[in-house]
Amino acid sequence: MDASIFSKPELIWFLIGLLLFLLELVLPGFVIFFFGVGAWITALVCLIGNPGINLQIIIFAVTSVVSLALLRRMIQKRFFFSKEGLSEAVEDEFTGREATALTDINPQKEGKVDFKGTTWKAESEADIRAGQKVIIKGKDNFKLFVEPKK
Repeated sequence: MDASIFSKPELIWFLIGLLLFLLELVLPGFVIFFFGVGAWITALVCLIGNPGINLQIIIFAVTSVVSLALLRRMIQKRFFFSKEGLSEAVEDEFTGREATALTDINPQKEGKVDFKGTTWKAESEADIRAGQKVIIKGKDNFKLFVEPKK
């Protein structure tokens, strides 16, 4: 590999940021993402100017921590979680969609439904027979609230 690639700090910081973004997809917590942002900001600064390695590390550390502190909660509320648990966007993935009852369901007895190839606990205020199509009216953690399809 050409040694001149390693003499370009903007490329190194860009690749570090890319690696951190990819790690965020694998590891839970939504923290590593902001260190990727810090690496890319550092890459941009290196592209514009020519800071020394000490200044690059300071820029990386400061921008990573500041973006983590200022943006993490806001992004999580917007895209992942709300005060009630799941965001409306995720809730809408279920609400109004069709599933199939795997067991009998009635107001006294919880049952199971198949939705997108996954088995879910289900509750209904109406009688539903196994094999019947149902419409999802809501969701609470791992339980779906369903009604018979008309």
